Amino acid sequence: MSAFTAGLTLLLVTSTLWTQVSAQCSAGTCQLLDNCNTDSDCAPGLICSSCVVSGVLQPICIRDQATVLQNITSLPFNKVAWLTTHNSFAIVGAPELTGPRITFYNQEDSVTDQLNNGVRGLMLDMYDYKNDVWLCHSFDGECLDITSFAPALDTVKEIMTFLVNNPSEIVTLFIEDYVSAVNGISNVFRAAGINQYLFPLASMPAPGADWPTVGTMIQNNWRLVVFTSKSSKQATEGIAYQWNFVDENQYGDDGLVAGLCPNRAESQFMNSTRNSLILQNYFHTNPVQDTTCRDNSQALYDELTACYTASANRWANFLSVDFYKRSTGGGAFQAVDKLNGQMQCGCNSPVSCQTRTAPGQCPSETSLSPATSPTADAQLPSPGGPAAESRADKAQPWVAFLTFSCWALIHLLLW
Repeated sequence: MSAFTAGLTLLLVTSTLWTQVSAQCSAGTCQLLDNCNTDSDCAPGLICSSCVVSGVLQPICIRDQATVLQNITSLPFNKVAWLTTHNSFAIVGAPELTGPRITFYNQEDSVTDQLNNGVRGLMLDMYDYKNDVWLCHSFDGECLDITSFAPALDTVKEIMTFLVNNPSEIVTLFIEDYVSAVNGISNVFRAAGINQYLFPLASMPAPGADWPTVGTMIQNNWRLVVFTSKSSKQATEGIAYQWNFVDENQYGDDGLVAGLCPNRAESQFMNSTRNSLILQNYFHTNPVQDTTCRDNSQALYDELTACYTASANRWANFLSVDFYKRSTGGGAFQAVDKLNGQMQCGCNSPVSCQTRTAPGQCPSETSLSPATSPTADAQLPSPGGPAAESRADKAQPWVAFLTFSCWALIHLLLW
C-alpha cells in the first residue's frame, strides 16, 4: 500500500471515528451535556460549545437561556434573582464607530439578544463624549476614540423595544456614571421615549423594607429600574444612587477569592440589612473570552453560598458575569436558578418550588427541557463540574487516538 493510499485510509477512518465520538445525536435532539457538532444539533435553549481550559475538548450542549419564571407576581422584587451582564455593551465584533478600538470586551451578543435570552440586569458605562452620552469601556473617567462603543441612546432604544414587546418583563440598569452634562442621562431616556417605564424614586423602599411586588411593578408599568454610581444624580435627575438601595460585593479579581464575599468600597457591608437588594459580581478584572467558561461553572455556583453567608443569609438578586453564555453545562443560568429556588422554597430550582408535593421536598423533573426550566434537584447536572468533566474524561482516550492518527497521517503524507 502506498503512503498516499495509507494516509487516505487513515484520514477516512479518523474522520468517521471523530464524527461518531463528537456527536451521537443531531437535528435538535441533543440534550444538556450531550456531545454535538453544531448549535443546530442541540435542543432549544442549548448551544454547542467546548471549554478547553476545563478539559471539555469535545463540544457539548450547554444552556444559553434563562428559566422562564412562573408565579412570581406576588413576590417582592427583592425576592427574585435576575441574570445580569457586566459591561453589557462591550460586545465582541461591535462596529468601530470612531476608528480602531483598543479595550476589553465582556460579552458576545447584542443587548437585544441578551434580553431575549433572559438577561434582566444590564451594566452600562456612560460617558460625556462628542457632545453626547456614549457607552465606553475606558479609564480615568474619560471616553476616548479607542475605548468608545456607541451612543447610549442606541442601546436605550433596544431596551425600550424589548419593554414594549414584553409587557410583563422588568429590566434593571446599573449605570457606571461619568456623565457631567446637565441632565445628560435624563435627556437620553427622554429621547428614547422610555420614561414611561421608569420606576419612580419616590416609590423605592425605605431602608430595610421590601420592594413592591413584581405584579405591582408590572401593573404600574414600573418596569425599568435604574441605578447610578454618581450620588448627586439622585437629587438632580431623580435617578437612584445605587448604594442607597443595593449591597454589592467586590468586583474583579479581588472578588473571586473562593469562600469570601467582601463588599466593594462604595457599598454597605454585605451583612448590613439596610438595603434589600444584593448584587453579586463574579468576573475577572481583565476578561478572557476563552477561559470564562471555567469561571461561569462550578466555581460560580459554589460562590453563591459564600455570598449568601456573608450577606446575613440573603441570596443575591442580581448575578453579574462576563460572556454569560460560556460554561461547561448549566452555567450562570443554573446559578440563577439556584438563587430563585432557594429564595422561593429552599430548593435548587424554581421549578421544584412549583412541583413539590410537600414542604422541604425538592422533586426531580427529568422530563423538563433546560430551555424552559433546569433539570431539578435530584437530577441536577453540575454547572460545570463532575458531570461535564466525567464526559470529558471518557473522551480522553478517543481524543488521544485521534490526535495520534492526525500525527501519523502527516508523517505518512510527508514520507
